[in-house]
Amino acid sequence: MTRVDFYHLKTLSLERALPSLLAKVHSAKHRAVLLSGSPARVETLTAILWTYTPASWLPHGSLADGYPTRQPIWLTTADENPNKADILILIDGMDSSHKAQYWRCLDLFDGNDPVAVAGAYRRWRACKDSGFVVFYWQQAGQRWRLRKRS
Repeated sequence: MTRVDFYHLKTLSLERALPSLLAKVHSAKHRAVLLSGSPARVETLTAILWTYTPASWLPHGSLADGYPTRQPIWLTTADENPNKADILILIDGMDSSHKAQYWRCLDLFDGNDPVAVAGAYRRWRACKDSGFVVFYWQQAGQRWRLRKRS
């Protein structure tokens, strides 16, 4: 059964919070697909993943790079899994009709945007109604605190 974790961004932006989550995914030897709302966002995140810390980078690729099967982290605007990922990351209010094909899904949303919060609540409800195991995490400074589990 797929586990769906909702990440309520309050104190850090997506651009600051995402690299550490992806680093954990990668260090645990998982492959990830990140589904974004626009090609511009994919380009922005690509640049961030190369430079988010001076001492490291996260191996990743997108349509612009090609070779999706070689990429442990694939950034895309399409609901696809070309790198055989077991983790799906949803940002920008995106959703996937293929969540059940993954071991885990991370849904990150801006907790300071009422529209994003309302969308996340709808996705939460749909996941619960579909029988997914659902967790809700909220930022507490630089850390994440588990707030609710279904």
